[in-house]
Amino acid sequence: MSNAGTEVLTINVRITGVNEVKGHTGTARMILFDGTVDCDNFKGKILPGGVDTQKELGDEPTLLSARYILEGTDKEGNPSHIFIENNGQFREGGENTTTPKVITDSQALAFLETADLYGTIEGIEGGVRIHIFEG
Repeated sequence: MSNAGTEVLTINVRITGVNEVKGHTGTARMILFDGTVDCDNFKGKILPGGVDTQKELGDEPTLLSARYILEGTDKEGNPSHIFIENNGQFREGGENTTTPKVITDSQALAFLETADLYGTIEGIEGGVRIHIFEG
């Protein structure tokens, strides 16, 4: 996917723990995290309970499904929350694609609930940076 869209959220994720099961047919892990958001549309933090569930089966791409809630202020300075469900996969060479779905109580960010969103994941020290784009 091209990064031709407009970035609407940038989320800095700090990994706080990993639970993993290595089975006979694959590996499943639950990655626990917290973090912060500081971008034009939203400033705040990831509430406790954020988790990214990943599943690896044989030679298939690693599937991921992250769910978390952001708490902070929207671009108009109003207190607000954003729930994000971000599903995707990692391919060979670390390339990734994600499809975020959003629910928010912010009137200013209500457009995110119906926007055509896509995401990328960038490795940073101690975690990852999630970039969510519209378009």
